[in-house]
Amino acid sequence: MKSAANDTAAAKRARAFRGQTWDAAKYAATGRFVADLAGGVMELLAPQAGEAILDLGCGDGALTEKIAASGAIVTGVDASPGMVAAARARGLAVHEASADAMGYEGEFDAVFSNAALHWMPNAEAVIAGVWRALKPGGRFVAEMGGLGNIAAIRVALAAVLAKYGIDAEAVAASLYPSPAHYRRQLEAGGFAVLSMELIPRPTPLPAGMEAWLNTFRNGVLDLLGAEDRARAVAETIALLRPALCDADGNWTADYVRLRFYAVRG
Repeated sequence: MKSAANDTAAAKRARAFRGQTWDAAKYAATGRFVADLAGGVMELLAPQAGEAILDLGCGDGALTEKIAASGAIVTGVDASPGMVAAARARGLAVHEASADAMGYEGEFDAVFSNAALHWMPNAEAVIAGVWRALKPGGRFVAEMGGLGNIAAIRVALAAVLAKYGIDAEAVAASLYPSPAHYRRQLEAGGFAVLSMELIPRPTPLPAGMEAWLNTFRNGVLDLLGAEDRARAVAETIALLRPALCDADGNWTADYVRLRFYAVRG
């Protein structure tokens, strides 16, 4: 049992923190599947030589690099200093900025985003910034977590961290909207939505659930001391094992993606 003092300290840290932190090296080792599975949204983007394209939430630049290989003139933007440094190490033009406070004005033929918008809960401001960044008629092509994304993982982690006075969902500050909800937000922001689909995508986790939790929920888990963190991760894994781990020890995350193509009016 944890003391009331420790519980209170964790809860206070939780109230002071919102969001996720990123380690570029750990992400490259554990989360590379995110870029590897982006073929569908990349095909939807269909970058052309000479186009000016903004990669929103570019991370370490793995997909930015692929877009640039098409001959497009690509700019990346990300709020994580570590990710920006990793992307620049690839020789890419990347700016460090929050997606809800971008200063671009009519500069891009397309804005692309993969697996990043769900880390940006202020959707209205993000959409407004994308609209401003695009030229008239420019396209916004993206894939993000949608309704039901990692539902089992989130419920298990929330149940475990509640014991420490931490609201895991509030701290993670993730956005997993339904197609109807995000369509309304895009249309309210001045976009015509040409396509939008919710795609269940069970995703193998080669590095396992522990590595996934420590990479994609470290912003929440960092609120705990080392012993409490290890205990919380172990309890979460035990809850998830019957649903997401097969008899051979292979883990699969319950991903659901929201993919869309919208055009600035």
